Amino acid sequence: MDFSLSFEQQALVDSLTEFVEKEMYPHENIVEELRKVPDEIAKDIRRKATEAGFTALNMPEEWGGPGLDHQTLAQAERILGKPSSALSLLIKRPTRILLKCEGDQIEDYLWPSIRGEKTDCFALTEPGAGSDARGIVTKAVREGGDWVINGVKQFISHADDADFIILIAVTGVDETPKGPRKRFTAFLLDHDLPGIRIEPMKSICTRGYNPNMIYLENVRVSDSKILGKEGEGFTMANDWLYAGRVGLSAHCVGRAERIFEMSCDWAANRRAFGKTIGEFQGTSFKIADMALDIRVGDLMVKEAAWKIDEGLMDRSQSSMVNLYCSEMVYRVADNAVQIFGGMGMMEDFPIQRFWRDARIERIWEGTSEIHRDVIAKDILRAYSS
Repeated sequence: MDFSLSFEQQALVDSLTEFVEKEMYPHENIVEELRKVPDEIAKDIRRKATEAGFTALNMPEEWGGPGLDHQTLAQAERILGKPSSALSLLIKRPTRILLKCEGDQIEDYLWPSIRGEKTDCFALTEPGAGSDARGIVTKAVREGGDWVINGVKQFISHADDADFIILIAVTGVDETPKGPRKRFTAFLLDHDLPGIRIEPMKSICTRGYNPNMIYLENVRVSDSKILGKEGEGFTMANDWLYAGRVGLSAHCVGRAERIFEMSCDWAANRRAFGKTIGEFQGTSFKIADMALDIRVGDLMVKEAAWKIDEGLMDRSQSSMVNLYCSEMVYRVADNAVQIFGGMGMMEDFPIQRFWRDARIERIWEGTSEIHRDVIAKDILRAYSS
């Protein structure tokens, strides 16, 4: 395995880094204060990102994307993990299950998403179904020639800003050797359909990248709004699971790198008792631990991306990289708060924002407990007689 960057990969990383530092970092404080990205700033960043060729980085070449391998895409996501989530999201990476679009769906949803003209949100989680996604109760029932959808979705990121919703609903029950199993189907729902109501939820972290409740009351759609095939919604969602976990892990590495750089600068220049605080072991050992954590996370992401490209990734390994990197970035952020001392908790400094934002990484894309459960079960299954 050779993880060195090619000329083309390094060029992408460098240009994306320059874009993030120039076009996103200056707006982080206003987003934090307002809990939203001002419209004029959002439009400007989206336009510039599209002109620079950064839109739809995760899409294959035949659909207008750059066709990046997962190794290169992971490096791009690492850079996009450094700014605040609300600003990073402005560089559109459509949900990849949109590649299942057919017929008119391609012109109505896929192409506009790839061009950055439309934004999707993915609605899976419910009040009673978080880590246990099979606990979903939102139903789509046949009525005449249409489907009528009722239910509630929770913690749906940027639903308030999306043009359409990729919704997973129960469309029936199948009898299997293991007993009844729900049949899940993905639907494409325009934001302004009658019966859809979206309400914001207030979070202490990722300000501007807001979770929402989606209430669906007798929402009526035709078969033409089914994404893929009826009953294949859960399978399609799982198809992109590994790449999603590696992308999140790469984000965590990028965010940890930025926190680390700020911490090193502070430790090397902040003085106490006649010397820099970095000269005290209480601080220098934290710096060493942070460097080690980031190095391991970076290598795990690179190996995971390589395994996806080689078709060698499995669910246990995807859980390992997600678990390690999501917990790693929180350790790095927590050490940074300690290095900055009281200033680390002041709103004038970004460290407290990094610390708050890092906490959610251990929850979305699967909680740490779920990942540990998956890893342990897969290991012990190999030893069971």
